[in-house]
Amino acid sequence: MLNLVLFGPPGAGKGTQSEKIIKKYNLVHLSTGDILRGEISQGTELGLEAKKLMDQGILVPDEVVIGMISNKLDSNKEANGFIFDGFPRTVAQAEALDDLLKSKSATISGMIALEVNDEELEKRLLNRGKDSGRPDDANPEVIRKRIVEYNSKTAPVANYYKDQNKFTSINGIGTVDEIFASICTVVDNLS
Repeated sequence: MLNLVLFGPPGAGKGTQSEKIIKKYNLVHLSTGDILRGEISQGTELGLEAKKLMDQGILVPDEVVIGMISNKLDSNKEANGFIFDGFPRTVAQAEALDDLLKSKSATISGMIALEVNDEELEKRLLNRGKDSGRPDDANPEVIRKRIVEYNSKTAPVANYYKDQNKFTSINGIGTVDEIFASICTVVDNLS
């Protein structure tokens, strides 16, 4: 089973590349945001618990998110593997994910980080903001804050996977196809 963590700051191209990876390797996309919304719309016990917290402006605790990921893994037992998007964001989440996967006789195969310099990220996000209608992609100050937040919070997670020899950095600047070819070289060596 191929289980990938795709990492990168806002605007690095994770969405574009994850679609291509999913299609080529027949993986199930695990986006914690999508899972949360799905559990809430289905009215599951975990979804109701998450909604109650979110309505109060409280972050959904890791154990609730891990529970939702566990449900998603269980409902896709025939999958070739999973691509984790937006999770884990902290070392505690990475450890919890490892424990969960271990309980299901699986592991993270590798973490692929799309590396893009801050100036390029800001340019991409401002361009995306023109089309997406997302206010967080249209304000340079907010963009810079998101990039700083990403860099400070996720560096320890990258180190966590480096310590397990599961981390690979990919240059996220180039054409979509050039970047995808680099990712495929890494993935093919994992499987």
